[in-house]
Amino acid sequence: MRPDTSAENVDHTAEAARLERTAGLYPEDAEALLLRAAAHLELAGDRPAATALYDRLLSSTADLDHPHLVRALKASNLWEYGHEAEARAIIEGIRTAAPRDAAAWVIVAESLESHDELESAHETFTEAVRLLLTDVPEPPYATHPLLFGRHRVRRMLGVPHDEWDALADSVHDLPVSLDELHDPKRVWSLGSENPAELEAEILRLRAELGAYRAALSRPFPVAMLHWPAEELTELVEAYPSLAAEYPSYETHLAAIEEALRELASSGTPNLGIVRGTVPSYEAFAASEGSSPQDTTLLPQYATTLAARGRAVAWPPQREAACWCGSGRTYGECHGQAA
Repeated sequence: MRPDTSAENVDHTAEAARLERTAGLYPEDAEALLLRAAAHLELAGDRPAATALYDRLLSSTADLDHPHLVRALKASNLWEYGHEAEARAIIEGIRTAAPRDAAAWVIVAESLESHDELESAHETFTEAVRLLLTDVPEPPYATHPLLFGRHRVRRMLGVPHDEWDALADSVHDLPVSLDELHDPKRVWSLGSENPAELEAEILRLRAELGAYRAALSRPFPVAMLHWPAEELTELVEAYPSLAAEYPSYETHLAAIEEALRELASSGTPNLGIVRGTVPSYEAFAASEGSSPQDTTLLPQYATTLAARGRAVAWPPQREAACWCGSGRTYGECHGQAA
């Protein structure tokens, strides 16, 4: 789907078929591509076909990067077309497994919430934030929906704020507060004949839409291309003209970190890093009818990898492993000057 294609004009069935074909061409990216294909099938109303794709992934001999997320999406989809018992069994299995994948927790908790299982949704959100955020100095971006979802459900249950709600407020950066966004009485104002109430609700909805747009943009970050040391050596040996672009591995790493910090300071959101390999880059150059020595291909290659779900968000948490693969934490390595 082209970035400038309006959502209402998308042929979801055709887009799903295109993504399936692409997964056949890039088996190493099949998980990300087939998950997107399944999402299009759900939007097209073909939920059994979406379940078939989830089953295809789960039965694959290849190791999945996010198996719990695939199961969560399958459960959510099953519940939507009448397979409640199977969906509940999968959700309970995910909760028992206690994955470190925030996205899987968000999907199952929101599935419970959407079916008015508010107490179970609250328990699930709470289990997730305790597991993933206890003794964490700064909540990673991926965990924000857990905090916001828990806050939303607690507002609907009418329970008072606690320390996790305070943390949700602290990471919320929209002009409308979470208490307003999650106010159960907001739905009443939609039927009001008072222009002031309707205008206030429109402002709140716009704020929510901005949050959803920001969340949806996360899988497609502005990505910098990182060549691991052995790949960079092979690349420069095969294509000596690229030595001007990459004079040394240390310079390459420093340039990535510097460029990302400049982008961040200018307000560019959703930054990430993708790792290149020489065979993949050569195949990309061939598909573009160009030579790997063409330096204009490098940013295009990075963008293509990001669109295929290969990007890792930047910056990492200071206690997380550094993006460069040194084995040290980000705070000890490239995050020292942050």
